[in-house]
Amino acid sequence: MNGLFVWTGFLPTRIVKGMATLGPLGYMGKAPGTNGSLAGLFWYSAFLYPIAPFPRFLLVALFIYLAVAFCGEAEKRMFKNDPKEIVLDEFVAIPVCFLGLPPLMGPQNMWLFMIGGFLLFRFYDIFKPLGINKLQDLQGSFGIVADDLGAAVCTCLTLHLANWAFSL
Repeated sequence: MNGLFVWTGFLPTRIVKGMATLGPLGYMGKAPGTNGSLAGLFWYSAFLYPIAPFPRFLLVALFIYLAVAFCGEAEKRMFKNDPKEIVLDEFVAIPVCFLGLPPLMGPQNMWLFMIGGFLLFRFYDIFKPLGINKLQDLQGSFGIVADDLGAAVCTCLTLHLANWAFSL
């Protein structure tokens, strides 16, 4: 599977690490994962939320692919296992939290969903319940991104259930 990402091996280290850490965000503060999540929330709300569902889905899939590629290569070059400075995984997982939700959000509730999704995502990402912690054990760079995607899927399901419960 590493053949899918061989192209990252030809890139300069500063570019690989810069992408994986979102520049300085991965080095700021005591909770860099929160920085990456906030950046992902702003990216989603400014650029992805306004576009149609299918192009949004394609962009999210493309960014997940790029995250797996860059995070895996950065991990090798940093000589650490899933370093906390790598925050691209949180960044790309945030949009997954809101799959299928934009029609339900509406302009008046959009920020309620966004803040709730952000807080739920951080909860699931930090505490890794429901087997999310096992996703980190996946081979290679997939484990770096998979636990964040698992947290995002749990967040998405929780938001859908909450929306359903409040609409009764």
